[in-house]
Formats: sequence, C-alpha cells, structure tokens
Amino acid sequence: MATSPIRILLVEDDELFRLGLVTRLSQEPGLQITGEAEDGEMAITLVKQQVFDVVILDIGLPSMGGVETCRQIKQNQPHLPVLILTSHQQSTLIHRLIEAQAQGYCLKGIGAETLVLAIRSLVAGATWWDAISSQTIQTAFQPVTKQSTHPDTDIFLTKREQEILALIAGGKSNQEIANTLYIAPGTVRVHVHAILHKLDVRDRTQAAILAIQKGLICEEIMLPKD
Repeated sequence: MATSPIRILLVEDDELFRLGLVTRLSQEPGLQITGEAEDGEMAITLVKQQVFDVVILDIGLPSMGGVETCRQIKQNQPHLPVLILTSHQQSTLIHRLIEAQAQGYCLKGIGAETLVLAIRSLVAGATWWDAISSQTIQTAFQPVTKQSTHPDTDIFLTKREQEILALIAGGKSNQEIANTLYIAPGTVRVHVHAILHKLDVRDRTQAAILAIQKGLICEEIMLPKD
C-alpha cells in the first residue's frame, strides 16, 4: 500500500530561492510542497488552515522574524516539527531556536540529499542539528545530562538514535529493531540513515564499531539482547 507523501510548508521570503527549493524537493519521491509563505504571518495562517507534516522555515523573515514565527507555529501546533533553514550560525540564535522548540537546523547551501534526510528525520520523530549547533546544545546541557560525558561531543545523537544504535551494535536487523521499539520498519530506516550520516560512516558495521570506541551509547538505554 502506497504511503502518503510528506506535506511540507515552505516559509521563505526570497522568491528565487523558494522556487529553487520547490523545484528540487518536488523531484524527491514522497515529498510534496503543499503550502508556501513569504512571511511569518502567512505561515501561521496556513498552519491554522491546512495540515502539514513539517515546516521548513527561513530565519531571516521580514516583520515578525523566524524565531517568533517558529514560537507561534509551535503554540498552534505543538507536534508539528519545524526545520530551520538559515545562512546564520550563532550560539545565541541556536539557544533562541531551542527555546522556540525548533527540532532542526540546517545551513543554506547544504546538499539536497542532506536536506531531504533532515526532513525525513524530523517527520520520523528525530531531530536534526549540524555539528556546530550540536556542540552548542551539548555545552548548554553539559551540567545536567549524562550525554555530555561522551568523549566525542561533536556527535549529537537523540535518545531514539542511541537506542537504535545500541540495537545495531547488538546485531539487530531493521525489522528486529522495529519489533523491539514498536515502530515501523520505514521509520527505523530513516533513523539508521540519519545515524550513518551523523557518524560519517558507510555502513552499520562501522557505526557499531564507532559507537563502542567513542562511547556514544548511554548505559541506561542499552537494551538487553534476547
């Protein structure tokens, strides 16, 4: 049975850049741009009128601004993931976006494949932060999270990704991981792709080895083998 396409709201005030994104993302199977907005007010109106699976939000919007737009979108639709797309990368901005409950952060100019993976990851329930923003998050939460004890703090994995990585290291297949975590196999595949990308490895074996070498799997989420 065919799955429904991912419905995307694209919020970008640069018309040419927005057109380029629409053209490229529309070529990707399973993705569909079902709403476009050039400012925050229009985006909030569309969120109230239509159903979307993810919002791609430019931070440099006129008038309201991207951070406030994100905050108001999350107030209206708390479970609607928001992926920030921006040319700026400052720690103060990242902190403000975390407070506004954004789930992802990508710099303009990244490869189309990376952007598509980020979109699918957010829809699957994961987060997506690049290396610098991940380091900022790690530093911000270092006093209160055990994840900060990882030797390699440039690698930021969500708890779900750590769970899946632990199962990969235990030799589990995607289907076995899906059965263990009570999620769809397709969701597992998206998470696995995101993990391989974040770890910068080619396959599951390399991911498992790196996880063990660098202590990327928290002890408290290690699941026992059958």
